Amino acid sequence: MRHLHSKTALSVNFLVEWISILILTTSSMLAADGAGKGEWIQLFNSKNLDGWVPKVRYHALGENYGNTFRVEGGILKVGYDKQAYPEFKETFGHLFYNQPFTNYILRAEYRFVGEQVKGGPGWAIRNSGLMLHGELPETMDVDQDFPASIEVQLLGGDGKNKRSTANICTPGTHIEFKGKLTKQHCVNSTSKTYHGEQWVTVEVEVRGHESMKCIMDGETVFELNHPVLDDGDAHSKWLIGANGGDARLFGGSISLQSESHPVEFRKVELKVLED
Repeated sequence: MRHLHSKTALSVNFLVEWISILILTTSSMLAADGAGKGEWIQLFNSKNLDGWVPKVRYHALGENYGNTFRVEGGILKVGYDKQAYPEFKETFGHLFYNQPFTNYILRAEYRFVGEQVKGGPGWAIRNSGLMLHGELPETMDVDQDFPASIEVQLLGGDGKNKRSTANICTPGTHIEFKGKLTKQHCVNSTSKTYHGEQWVTVEVEVRGHESMKCIMDGETVFELNHPVLDDGDAHSKWLIGANGGDARLFGGSISLQSESHPVEFRKVELKVLED
């Protein structure tokens, strides 16, 4: 069920909100210029979750179920208290920044800690993500697991086996990879493996509909082009219709993922790029 809205009503709302994306993106560019050319905007202020809104599966937008997302000691933590999460039960969550962007560099410092919550899927051990070019959280179904988006998948090593990070996954979307449209859900990057609880820095250079580049230790480990919504997915097909039939992704929301393994972020910053 789609939040108390009919599809027709929400389609109108979506178009209005999509226009707002263009306005907000322009505003964000002006804000970045006001901060000084070439300076970074701190999306996470190291004090609280101001500027962010949670959407946890099966719960209303804005409800931070189980205090899943919290700030402690200057660190943004994604955690799972036993009272709220005796078992995970696919209660995936996302923390959305309240402003969409189109052309930018996003930089995040993250690490995986502790143990996965009971009932978390095997593939989600030491697994999180940066969801980019995402749909607006208001358009998500209450029981929707992931927003339609391009996911920069963050993975931690198990201490012995090779496991790349900054891979690309495509919930409700498709990408062009090495010159061809691929419908493979996840494609691995060429990054090295990061074991243990070390802090890891990832950068993503986003150029609207043209390209995304994932950068680790100064090297490009993944590049994609021309992201689009998946017209074979029912929800994405509805989003395409709400957007006048255009499946291309030029920008959208940014969110941090909750996938059942505790993860911490000590920096989330963004630099707006010119068109």
